[in-house]
Parts: sequence; structure tokens; C-alpha cells
Amino acid sequence: MKKLYNRITAFYNTIKSKIAFYPTLLSLGGFLVALLMILLEKEGISRKLIEIFPLIVIEDGDTALNVLSTCIGGLISLMVFSFSMVMLLLSQASSNFSPRLLPGLISNKKHQLILGFYLATIIYNIFTLFSIEPSEKKYTLPGLSILIGVLLTIICLSAFIFFIHNISQSIQINNIMDGIYDKASKRMEEVIKKEKENPTAVVESFPDTEGWTAYISPKTGYFQNLAEKNIMDICEKQETKIHITVPKGLFVLKNVPILKSEKALSQEVIKDIFQNLNFARGEYIEDNYVLSFKQICEIALKAMSPGINDPGTAINAIDYLTELFALRLQKSDSGVLVFDGKAKIRIAVVSFSELLYYVMSSLRTYCKHDPIVVQKLLWMLSYLKQQPCEVDSYNESIEREISVLMKDVNFDSPTDQRKVEELATSLGDGSFGENN
Repeated sequence: MKKLYNRITAFYNTIKSKIAFYPTLLSLGGFLVALLMILLEKEGISRKLIEIFPLIVIEDGDTALNVLSTCIGGLISLMVFSFSMVMLLLSQASSNFSPRLLPGLISNKKHQLILGFYLATIIYNIFTLFSIEPSEKKYTLPGLSILIGVLLTIICLSAFIFFIHNISQSIQINNIMDGIYDKASKRMEEVIKKEKENPTAVVESFPDTEGWTAYISPKTGYFQNLAEKNIMDICEKQETKIHITVPKGLFVLKNVPILKSEKALSQEVIKDIFQNLNFARGEYIEDNYVLSFKQICEIALKAMSPGINDPGTAINAIDYLTELFALRLQKSDSGVLVFDGKAKIRIAVVSFSELLYYVMSSLRTYCKHDPIVVQKLLWMLSYLKQQPCEVDSYNESIEREISVLMKDVNFDSPTDQRKVEELATSLGDGSFGENN
């Protein structure tokens, strides 16, 4: 039961980012509420309402049919228009910023809830419409159900105003980067907190996996997440340790070794382990903070492309990258997971050096012709040198990137070249705080 719960939790974390998740749940809710109201109407709830508040109950059957038909038709038009705006948002974000942003925008919970509420109200009104029976008696009309349907429609109109406001904010690049930064920082803080809670000696006691038995992947897709507790239970039962040799977010091909075990395991046990690994065709920052660096870096690269030529956005993106790298400095590269004081699982991680190189190599290629952006990169690297880090080798990686950046830049203007070299010299002398 516990294993099933952990798998369901991992599956929920995967599907909750789909655009149809919340609309499906709310639609089911609208259907169930409609059935509940039909049962209550059979108990005569509308008859009692007419006796207490006769003014709010529709007495004419034709009027009730017209009101509900109008509500249904209007809500369908509203929903189509709202969905069209979502598609426009995704199209603009893909063309102006980066296609990698689409999964995060699609998984916007507010948009999903509003679209789902539209759909739930439409379904509720449709089933309420079916329950209206022609008769001359007032109390045969589902008066309370009709009233609730009208109120839900009014709420949908109010939600549409909020939807317009929210979607106009969502397309702004600063808000997009804010959202990416918030998700990534929360994820990294969770990982850092877990590392701080674990004894260093336990983490460092994880053995070398060079001669361990390797097992191939039965699936193809992005390695998104894993049910850590389930795999830990398997390791305890089999008295072994597991090393997952690919980091989260890497695209895994079928029949490629991605798993090592300290002891040889049966095919049944290996199958059980792979059932606790989630593979998907998409990536989400909530599962893999490295994706945030890729997304913000690609926003900067898109902004520096000749077709857009927006250095201001690139500079803003570098500011966000600076904060994320400063947070990443506090995390180690071990990838060892500790449960109850025992280190049984290791996951390959993208090291700080690799992550910094990935970002800087891309930015150097597209930004080395702009002296202002190059100076901003120097400020970023110099700032990172001043921050506390978990591993001393992180500073060596930063120094190496500064050296490579200065060798790579070559401006046509001697003034620009001199200014950048003077800045690099001053930062190297430790005068970052004075100039800042």
C-alpha cells in the first residue's frame, strides 16, 4: 500500500502540469453537483424555496429554458475565446522567447482552474436543462438548480475579467523569468535543506561504483523523477546500493545503461526499480532545477539574436542567473540520498562546473560582441567569487570562466576593449564591492 501511494504521488506530480488536469477534475465536479441537485429537486427543495423566497425563483418553464440556453451558449463562446488567448500566449512565448517555456506556461494553475470552471458550469447547466419538465405547476421547475446555474455563470464572467488580466501579465518577460526563478529557488532550497540535514560522513561513505552491475533502460524519454522512498525500501530489502548514472532532465535512450547495483539483482527486482522511475517527453522545473538555467539562458540568447536585438532583456536574464548560481554554490555535487541515516542511493547530478560552462559557453557565443553584456557577465562571475560555496573547487571553475571569457572577447572598438579589460582587472583585484 505504501509503495502504491508513493507511485500515485509521483504520477500525480507528473500529470498535474498537463493543461487538461484541473479542467477534467472540475468538469467531473460539475457533473456530480448537477446529479446532486437533481436528487434534491426530487425531494422538493425548490418547492420550499418558492415558499420562502418566491422572487428569486423562475416560475415560467420557457423562461427557464431560454435563460439556461443563453448561459450555455455564452459560456461556450467565452471558453473558446479564452482558449484562443492561451494559444496566442503560447505562440508568442515560443516565437519571442523560447519553446522551452511552453510546459511551464501550459501548467499555469490559474489558467487551468478558470477553463475548468467554465467547463464545469457548462456541464452543470446542460444537465439542469435536461431536468426541466413541461408543467403548469411552479414547483415542478428545478428553481434552485436554475438559480445556482445563473450564479455560476455570473462568477464565470467575473473570472473572465481576471483571466484577461492574468494572461496579459503572463506574456511579460519579467513575469516569466520571475516565475522560473521562484520555482527553481524553491526547488534548490528544498534540496539544500535535505543535504544540510544529512551527516557529511554518511554522504561521503558511499562507495565507488566502477565495478558495479549495470542495467539498461527499458524506456525512452526524459528522466524526470523517481519515487525515492520506494527505491530505498528495495535497497534495504535486497541489501544493496543503487547508482542512477544519468541526471534528472537528461534524455535517456532505450537499451542504454542508466542503473548500477552493488549486488546483482533479479529481473523482477530491476523491473520493480524501473517502475519507480518516471520518464516523460517534457521537463518541469519542480522536478529539475537545472531546467531553469537552460530556460533563462535561452531567453538571453533569443534576446541577443539579430532578429530581436534586445540587450536589456539579456541583462535582466543574467541578473536572474546570478541569483540562481549563488544559490547553487550552496549545494554539493554528491547526489547521495540519505534516509534514516543510511546512504543507499546516488543520482548523477549536473555539477556546478558543468552548469556554469553550459551557460557561459552559450552566452559567450552570442554576447561577446556586446561590451555592456560582457561587463555584466564579468560582474556576475565576480559576484559569485564573493559568495560562500559548499566546495572550494567551485571558485576554480569561476576563475576559469573569467579567463576564457576575456580570451574570447574581441571588440572592434579599442575603447570598448580597454573598458572591459580595465573592469576585469579591477574585479580581479578584489574591488568588486567598491565599484558596486
